[in-house]
Amino acid sequence: MLRQSLYFILLVAVGSAACSEKPTSVAPGMADQISYNFHVRPILSDNCFACHGPDENKREAGLRLDMAESAFAALKENPGAHAIVPGKPAESEVVKRLETTDEPEMMPPPESNLKLTAEEVAIIKKWIKQGAEYQPHWAFVPPVKSDLPKVSDADWVQHDIDHFILARLDQLGLKPNPVADKMHLLKRLSIDLTGLPPGLELMQAYREDESPEATEKIIDRLLESPAFGERMAVLWMDISRYSDSYGYQDDNIRTQWPYRDWVIHAFNENMPYDQFITWQLAGDLLPDPSKEQILATAFNRNHKYTEEGGVIPEEYRVEYNVDKTNTFSKAILGMTVECAQCHDHKYDPISQENYFQMYAFFNNTPEKGYEGDVSISKPAKHPIMWVEHDDLDG
Repeated sequence: MLRQSLYFILLVAVGSAACSEKPTSVAPGMADQISYNFHVRPILSDNCFACHGPDENKREAGLRLDMAESAFAALKENPGAHAIVPGKPAESEVVKRLETTDEPEMMPPPESNLKLTAEEVAIIKKWIKQGAEYQPHWAFVPPVKSDLPKVSDADWVQHDIDHFILARLDQLGLKPNPVADKMHLLKRLSIDLTGLPPGLELMQAYREDESPEATEKIIDRLLESPAFGERMAVLWMDISRYSDSYGYQDDNIRTQWPYRDWVIHAFNENMPYDQFITWQLAGDLLPDPSKEQILATAFNRNHKYTEEGGVIPEEYRVEYNVDKTNTFSKAILGMTVECAQCHDHKYDPISQENYFQMYAFFNNTPEKGYEGDVSISKPAKHPIMWVEHDDLDG
């Protein structure tokens, strides 16, 4: 359900884990277990993948550090050495190159103006010592429930997520703030869930309710508020590049607000996530689609439209489909692919061929690159997007 995405927002709102003391050390503590995706991959991506990553055309020395089989293999230019030897950082050529002061051997090379910090080198070494376990790109890894970390004060914990909050505070040498009073807590909840401060009636009801379920009941009231859907829709509007105007040149007003209202409606009805996505991507292709299902496909047409006379329609038709492809990858797949429009991605496992295979899906739509000048005197009732506000249920 869409509301499940609010789980962590809620827990942060009701928690009391804000920091109140300065750290006991200058540098934050290192995690007990080093994760390739969380700790190592960002370091390699920033400093190494441009020359030793997915882009075959830019790869140096035949070495890929984004794949275990390449990183663990004997080096082509030095068969007796290996870039990474799991469990043995001292024997790993990567560590030697990171720590050497000999400029011809130094990695990244001095002319790149890149240099790992001492903490980043320590992370790489600890990861190798722990076995150098690679992980697929995080967007392709199903979420799994983690074991609860050990914490310094088990009595402070009220929910499983508090283990992770307190463990991180312990790592940084920080202490939690005192528990928030009811009015501060209500303000956090109301702003997080509706974007609005609580009203007087809500404040009075919460203040007078002394039951153990008082907070749970106030959360239910906020979730039932129409403002909840409006608040959550703002996030999706950003992802889906919603706008009330065309975006190019004159930037005239366009009739796109029915899609906005549909998104608000979907959040307030707690629509299942798979349905929320399916309708937006292909609602018009469902059997006997309803007005609401067709309306949801406006997601695919939220991009900018040109109103300029004299443009080359094919240029803008391609531009629109590129926008659809890039938006789909970011909003649905959880990764960016636009680099691969021009070349194999330098940091993520997406080739240029992969990109245009994805692009081909959107390139099948019968869309024009130029639809004529747009008049702002009277918004047109678009046959796909226009649905009366009271008719969202089809």
